[in-house]
Amino acid sequence: MDTDTTYQLHRQLDWHWKEHLRPRLDGLTDEEYFWEPVPGCWNVRPRGTSQAPITGGSGEYTIDFAFPEPDPPPVTTIAWRLGHVIVGVFGVRAASHFGGPAVDYQSFTYAGSAREALRQLDEAYAAWQEGVRGLDGAALAAPVGEAEGEWAARPMLELVLHINREAIHHGAEILLLRDLFRHRRGDIA
Repeated sequence: MDTDTTYQLHRQLDWHWKEHLRPRLDGLTDEEYFWEPVPGCWNVRPRGTSQAPITGGSGEYTIDFAFPEPDPPPVTTIAWRLGHVIVGVFGVRAASHFGGPAVDYQSFTYAGSAREALRQLDEAYAAWQEGVRGLDGAALAAPVGEAEGEWAARPMLELVLHINREAIHHGAEILLLRDLFRHRRGDIA
């Protein structure tokens, strides 16, 4: 492996981020952010208002979840999905592998507005991508370590590819929810 591999890993997600995902999140409203398309959604909610078996968060807002996850899992909102990407996809990994601030679902301060969530998303994305850009061939080949549990023995290259897939996958879900929200309101012919 060489630094070209590092460039390609960074570029894969960065192209999607700059050309597709992030521009389509501009203008996200609080109404869209919290919108529940079906009953029983998991969401980010004001503290004390959740009906979920478990909630996480240290601030005025908490995120719904359960362990083990129900089968089938509940539909999740844009707020929930952004929280997952910020904390579980980028934040935990930036902390574990690149010296970012410690973060987890229980201690995170979830955003009470779309604007704040997008700020958090931008910061988490930047921390992850900065770390990826700093990986050389030896770092990409090295095992990711105990912070990743079942991934411990796998090379960092596999983790970076996995995180890229997760970000692209969840980003597409978020954009689909935005599309459904607009169609629901009749904003798109």
